[in-house]
Amino acid sequence: MKITDWTVHTPDRNYHVFLELRTDEGLIGWGACFSQTPQAVGALQWLKRFVMGESPLEVERVTEKLHQLTYWHGRGGAMTHAISAINIALWDLTGKILGQPVSVLLGGRHRERVPVYGSILFHPVDTLPQRIEAMLARNFRTIKLGWDPFGQQSLGEDERLAQTARKVAGDSTELLIDAGGSNPYWTMRLKDALERAKMLADYNVYWFEEPLPPDDIDGYVRLTDLSPVKIAHGEALTRRQTFVPYFQRRAMDIVQPDSSKVGGLSESRRIAWMAEEHGIELVPHGWNTAVGVAVDIHMVASLHTKSFVEFNVGNVMVEKITSTPFELGDDGCLEVPTGPGLGIEIDTGRLKELHDSGYSAPSWTWEEEGQFDAKA
Repeated sequence: MKITDWTVHTPDRNYHVFLELRTDEGLIGWGACFSQTPQAVGALQWLKRFVMGESPLEVERVTEKLHQLTYWHGRGGAMTHAISAINIALWDLTGKILGQPVSVLLGGRHRERVPVYGSILFHPVDTLPQRIEAMLARNFRTIKLGWDPFGQQSLGEDERLAQTARKVAGDSTELLIDAGGSNPYWTMRLKDALERAKMLADYNVYWFEEPLPPDDIDGYVRLTDLSPVKIAHGEALTRRQTFVPYFQRRAMDIVQPDSSKVGGLSESRRIAWMAEEHGIELVPHGWNTAVGVAVDIHMVASLHTKSFVEFNVGNVMVEKITSTPFELGDDGCLEVPTGPGLGIEIDTGRLKELHDSGYSAPSWTWEEEGQFDAKA
């Protein structure tokens, strides 16, 4: 069996690119990446010649070939993002060829259901209580709140956000806070972050995400050592090699590789192995698409350590493009698909509708009617 063609779908003019990989026997595998759409499309066009004619079963060899060929062509950026989509599609295809779910191909599942956290932005702050209540009604037992205005205002104002979140969510809900340190021109530094970490500990926050700029490895080493709450980051890093110094110096408690950016599921799996050897938890970053959610479900199922799947609540690319929507159970978990491959079916008609409408999603905000929409 050989790969004979692919179709690139661009339902979002800004970020999300989907890849539909085909074989000579009519099987289809789905992948997706998070990148600037024109960059990812260009990278895929360049990479296509090296994938056509290959066996979809040779996931690791084909993927590593692409990594080796891109040392001088944007390695770590859009090229690596595009390789992520190809790698994920290969895993999906391999599962369909062998009639096995990806979690089994990863070595086996340690659980049949995986815990999920609902992920939203703090902004707009005036609707934060209603949005948290809506998430609780959907059975989310762990909630992450992120980005502005947190970390871009006074400590007292940040504490009021934490107070509001804990009051509405209740004591039984696990809270996660994402400062968004990969925001351009991030100004919060070590002692600012440490002050907030100590404050968040008073509200029983499980982790404090991206409190510093991604490249501040020295700051992360000190903050991880001093913080009373766990420090999480890694979503901005790509390629497994980039994570090594962070692990060696223990510059995090929790690492968050994003399979749609880091080089695919193969790369995330290797990062997970390295993290375990250094006593670091792994929770995949998943502010992306339904394909990314499915990848993370299978990966988390294959881990024997504590982990979560991130679910970007209200994101049309997560909630509105599959034939069967994801549905949380009363336990706040998602069932691990038992069908072959990723176990999801992408609605290509919906992808086309979004493309034709000119959909563009720089970020998602909550509207008064209770839906997210793109915000320019």
